[in-house]
Amino acid sequence: MPKSIWILNHYAVTPDMPGGSRHYDLGKELVSKGYDVTIFASSFHYSKHEELKLSGKESFKVEYVNGVRFLWIKTMKYNGNNWRRIINMLSYSFRSYFVGRKAKKLNITQPDVIIGSSVHLFAVLSAYYLAKYHKARFLMEVRDLWPQTLVDMGALSEKSIFTKAMYALEKFLYKRAEKIITLLPSASDYITKLGVSDDKIVWIPNGVDLSKFNGDYKSKTKTDQKFRILYLGAHGQANALDVLIDAARNIQDDGYSEIQFELVGDGAEKQRLIERAKQLDINNISFKNPIPKSDVPIYLTKFDAFLHILLDAELFTKYGISSNKIFDYLAAGKPIIMSCNPGNNIIDEAKCGILVPPNDPQALANSVIKLYKMDTNERAIMGKNGRKYVEKYHDIKILAQKLIDNCLK
Repeated sequence: MPKSIWILNHYAVTPDMPGGSRHYDLGKELVSKGYDVTIFASSFHYSKHEELKLSGKESFKVEYVNGVRFLWIKTMKYNGNNWRRIINMLSYSFRSYFVGRKAKKLNITQPDVIIGSSVHLFAVLSAYYLAKYHKARFLMEVRDLWPQTLVDMGALSEKSIFTKAMYALEKFLYKRAEKIITLLPSASDYITKLGVSDDKIVWIPNGVDLSKFNGDYKSKTKTDQKFRILYLGAHGQANALDVLIDAARNIQDDGYSEIQFELVGDGAEKQRLIERAKQLDINNISFKNPIPKSDVPIYLTKFDAFLHILLDAELFTKYGISSNKIFDYLAAGKPIIMSCNPGNNIIDEAKCGILVPPNDPQALANSVIKLYKMDTNERAIMGKNGRKYVEKYHDIKILAQKLIDNCLK
């Protein structure tokens, strides 16, 4: 009988939805190796702020996608970072727990292993209690150091009662997890300071399903002469996209009309960014709605280069980054410009683009112009280097095997 894995990830998505598909991609690989995989996810999409999977009075629903079982949980609707979002988190966690107790009635295989995945810790807490209920192994996945990230970003006060409660919950869960999976390469430095043994921490970063970037994808080429640069992903505070707007204005003022930027995605800052670009009369930026994950590979063929931007925050320097978009960019085989100060410098390691200091619009503008003027063969070499790097270190097949070898056997 195949081993049954449950994954609780509030924000997990299927390929027909925008967002990071880490757990679907890993789940598909696990299914191909004989595992039974169930992903508990919210049916209310976190960036579109829409109900995408349930209708009418449905409170949950089971869906199968390429062998991966999704259990969609109805959660409270919200729009923006306010108290409703906290209720949304709590509603996911409570309902996941109570639905998870009904596994037999729903014809869902009883779990052998339950993985609770942050961002928020309430989902991990539900995974812990479900593991106790089903007498399953409990693993914790840390996609973000919560609440420390919110404290470092200024969203939470370190001294507030809520923050202190979250620190206590974080430590409680670290201590009780059999294994702790981290996406950030140096997160163990943070976790071990809380008295957790380094032996039970496993680094499994984000990756990409390279099969989506082969075949028909490789035959697609650009159809115009513009130099197009894409930013794909969240439009939030941490993404520091004002730096891109200011850089685009500098490039426009310098007369480089061939250089065009496109921002695809959503987030709390998006409408403000659109209005600011209009106020500054910037005509070399366009904003587009999020696209399904399944459309990303073909969409990337329209561009000459890609952008990744983050705030100048100490946590990125100390613990590193593992953003989904980076690995899609690398798989697409085009150069990347990164504006941040990461602890793990993928750009230099892979020799796949240009790294510029964070919060420096002129440095970003200069790098874009440098790439635009660069010989096409030199840019092609950068793209090929990035593709080789992601094939070696971030192929989802390799990461799934690492999960099996280190956590599931």
